[in-house]
Amino acid sequence: METLQQLDIWLFRSIHVGWANSLLDTLCPLFRNPYFWSPLYFFLLVWMWTKYKWRGLMWCALFIITFGFCDALSASIIKPYVHRIRPCHNPALVDIIRHIVNCGSGFSFPSSHASNHFGMSFFMLGTLPQIRREFKWLILLWAILVSLSQVYVGVHYPFDVFAGACLGAIIGSLNAAYWNRRFSFS
Repeated sequence: METLQQLDIWLFRSIHVGWANSLLDTLCPLFRNPYFWSPLYFFLLVWMWTKYKWRGLMWCALFIITFGFCDALSASIIKPYVHRIRPCHNPALVDIIRHIVNCGSGFSFPSSHASNHFGMSFFMLGTLPQIRREFKWLILLWAILVSLSQVYVGVHYPFDVFAGACLGAIIGSLNAAYWNRRFSFS
């Protein structure tokens, strides 16, 4: 376990300090800001409802439920149980932390941002088979950018993000499977 923690801290330093530059200092806080990404999801929900009527409305409901499950499980159940402090609150890292965003309160493991965005991404990928291949990569890239931004700005360790991504991928895939059994667009 100690070896994993040391690897996690080494990866954190590599990203948080090693990648430091003014462009990422500007972009990464945006990727983690709900005011930046909420309009994209809102547009998607309106489009789905408009295009697919009642089936689209059901898709929107399950998309929101996916987000809710990911957020509740990561933030309200796992984080309070694990109690891992954020890197920006870790006294051992005080000399290297670059305060790009407010550190926030609460715990670090797993990353709710990663869980939420991977959950929504995997739900979309599993329920919208007609999406062109390049858009599938963009959906995954979006989740990856939001997740890595958590490490870059100093509020999560890489393993927090990895665990959140895995949690979200599982929840998103399970909800997509449920959708495909019950409603499906095909």
